[in-house]
Amino acid sequence: MSSSNDPSQTIPAVDAMRQDWAIVAPLMGGTAAMRNAAKALLPQYPAEEDDAYLSRLRLSTLLPAYAETVNSNTSRVFAEPLQIGDDVPPVVAELCEDVDLGGNDLNAWAVEYFRTALSYGLCHALIDYPQAGELQTAADEEAAGVRPYAVLIHPERVLGWRADGGRLLQVRFTESIEVPDGDFGVKVVEQVRVLEPGLWRTYRKQEGGSWALHDEGGTSLTYIPWVTFYAGRTGMMTARPPLLELAHLNIKHWQSQSDQDNLLHVARVPLLFMFTDDEQFKLVISAGSATRMPKDGDAKYVEHTGAAITAGRESLQDLIEEMRMAGAKLLQKDKQQTKTAAQANEEAAQELSPLARMASQFADCIAQMLQIFADYRGLPEGGAVEMRGNFDADFIPEVALPLLLNMASAGKLSDETLFAEMQRRSVISDEYNWQEEQERIASQGPALGVI
Repeated sequence: MSSSNDPSQTIPAVDAMRQDWAIVAPLMGGTAAMRNAAKALLPQYPAEEDDAYLSRLRLSTLLPAYAETVNSNTSRVFAEPLQIGDDVPPVVAELCEDVDLGGNDLNAWAVEYFRTALSYGLCHALIDYPQAGELQTAADEEAAGVRPYAVLIHPERVLGWRADGGRLLQVRFTESIEVPDGDFGVKVVEQVRVLEPGLWRTYRKQEGGSWALHDEGGTSLTYIPWVTFYAGRTGMMTARPPLLELAHLNIKHWQSQSDQDNLLHVARVPLLFMFTDDEQFKLVISAGSATRMPKDGDAKYVEHTGAAITAGRESLQDLIEEMRMAGAKLLQKDKQQTKTAAQANEEAAQELSPLARMASQFADCIAQMLQIFADYRGLPEGGAVEMRGNFDADFIPEVALPLLLNMASAGKLSDETLFAEMQRRSVISDEYNWQEEQERIASQGPALGVI
């Protein structure tokens, strides 16, 4: 099979994105993944022996700034579960209760969809449909439990695509399939799946190393049931991780922390220097013996001054502060001109943070998925969802709540505003309103003093 007909080959756009993912993936995997990356992310010193490098590598630990920032921002987006709209057909809403046939509802499944996209810049969802076999009608399929379901396609599995304008004509990706092995075992088989409008094919590698067609079939759709969520779109099916600069800083911290730990290890062990011309002199060091020095000889321990240790520590602290600033950029609001029909009725542009815009775009992607579910079921509309996240840059309860209480006590903040701020931070349930709460406060009388 020529290279142009090899289904496993990657296109240049994928190769370019994988350069960024080679940094991002180990950071998301933690210390073990960083150690596995070895010299790619922790260079070996020019004069460092292999054993010494491996020892240093095994002792290096990662400050998970990148992964924690991704997880924190994802938690903000899902501060409240996504809300399925009233316009979602009951049949589609029922599918959302077990959206992946793995027991996950739409909200639980969507969390990983968003987190992966925020980590890598994009993530894909395939709305798959099991082969119906000899079933003839939709009623037969429904009775047999054959139904569409969502499959999360990690960006690292995508090999390539073809498109015409904004319409996908072909997508190729790898997938792992478990097949029976003997009476009780299973083995994992890697295969390439190729999707085209109304068609699908799978290829598996043969014993000689070449790829051959394994299976093929059709779908009832005239398009590829594929939805891509972009967190840092650069083009059709391409993206750049929005927190890539934070990733580079995290890598720098990983390397600097390794250097600092190595320096501490060296500095904690004083070096003994011997000054003597006696070539026969032998040094004995133990608790029950003494060393007799030759005439005019001398011995002394030389210890590190600690200046480099202090400088290294300050450098690490500076890096942590830089990472904190880089991670917070998704919450910094900027002007976003109105674009949708609903926004067009507003008098001014909205102030939205990049994370808030991502959440809005993510809701659109979920709506596209629901529409594919509806198309599979022969329904005209799939409906929409709403994301109710928390996108406040200063939302730090342990700091904000005492400050708000002090402002209210000092008369610099009204009781009504304090009540609203507490509700916004989920300290007070949304079931209550200020007017009714005022009546309750008045009815309970003055507060009793503590004796």
